[in-house]
Amino acid sequence: LLLSKGADVNAQGGRYGNALQAASVGGHNKIVELLLSKGADINAQGGECGNALQAASVGGHDKI
Repeated sequence: LLLSKGADVNAQGGRYGNALQAASVGGHNKIVELLLSKGADINAQGGECGNALQAASVGGHDKI
Protein backbone atom coordinates (compact mmCIF):
# COMPACT_ATOMS: atom_id res chain seq x y z
CA LEU A 1 0.00 0.00 0.00
CA LEU A 2 1.28 3.46 -0.81
CA LEU A 3 0.33 4.67 2.66
CA SER A 4 3.05 2.48 4.15
CA LYS A 5 5.52 4.35 1.91
CA GLY A 6 4.42 7.75 3.20
CA ALA A 7 1.69 8.73 0.74
CA ASP A 8 -0.68 11.45 1.94
CA VAL A 9 -3.96 9.77 2.92
CA ASN A 10 -5.76 13.07 2.26
CA ALA A 11 -4.24 13.79 -1.17
CA GLN A 12 -6.74 15.51 -3.45
CA GLY A 13 -7.26 14.85 -7.12
CA GLY A 14 -9.55 13.26 -9.61
CA ARG A 15 -13.29 12.99 -9.91
CA TYR A 16 -14.03 12.08 -6.28
CA GLY A 17 -11.58 14.39 -4.52
CA ASN A 18 -9.64 11.93 -2.37
CA ALA A 19 -9.38 8.21 -1.66
CA LEU A 20 -11.89 8.31 1.21
CA GLN A 21 -14.49 9.99 -0.96
CA ALA A 22 -13.91 7.51 -3.79
CA ALA A 23 -14.19 4.53 -1.44
CA SER A 24 -17.33 6.02 0.12
CA VAL A 25 -19.15 6.60 -3.16
CA GLY A 26 -18.26 3.06 -4.23
CA GLY A 27 -19.47 1.48 -0.99
CA HIS A 28 -16.09 -0.04 -0.13
CA ASN A 29 -16.57 -0.33 3.64
CA LYS A 30 -13.25 -2.05 4.41
CA ILE A 31 -11.28 0.53 2.44
CA VAL A 32 -13.15 3.34 4.22
CA GLU A 33 -12.24 1.76 7.58
CA LEU A 34 -8.59 1.41 6.53
CA LEU A 35 -8.33 5.00 5.33
CA LEU A 36 -9.94 6.33 8.51
CA SER A 37 -7.55 4.27 10.63
CA LYS A 38 -4.68 5.90 8.72
CA GLY A 39 -5.94 9.40 9.50
CA ALA A 40 -8.16 10.28 6.54
CA ASP A 41 -10.08 13.51 7.16
CA ILE A 42 -13.79 12.67 7.05
CA ASN A 43 -14.63 16.37 6.64
CA ALA A 44 -12.31 17.02 3.68
CA GLN A 45 -14.11 18.77 0.82
CA GLY A 46 -13.45 18.10 -2.84
CA GLY A 47 -14.50 16.31 -5.96
CA GLU A 48 -18.03 16.03 -7.29
CA CYS A 49 -19.64 14.92 -4.04
CA GLY A 50 -18.34 17.36 -1.43
CA ASN A 51 -17.16 15.16 1.45
CA ALA A 52 -17.07 11.44 2.26
CA LEU A 53 -20.52 11.35 3.89
CA GLN A 54 -22.07 13.11 0.91
CA ALA A 55 -20.24 10.72 -1.43
CA ALA A 56 -21.64 7.70 0.44
CA SER A 57 -25.11 9.20 0.21
CA VAL A 58 -24.78 9.79 -3.54
CA GLY A 59 -23.73 6.15 -3.93
CA GLY A 60 -26.64 4.94 -1.79
CA HIS A 61 -24.33 3.42 0.83
CA ASP A 62 -26.02 4.16 4.16
CA LYS A 63 -23.74 1.80 6.13
CA ILE A 64 -20.80 4.12 5.46
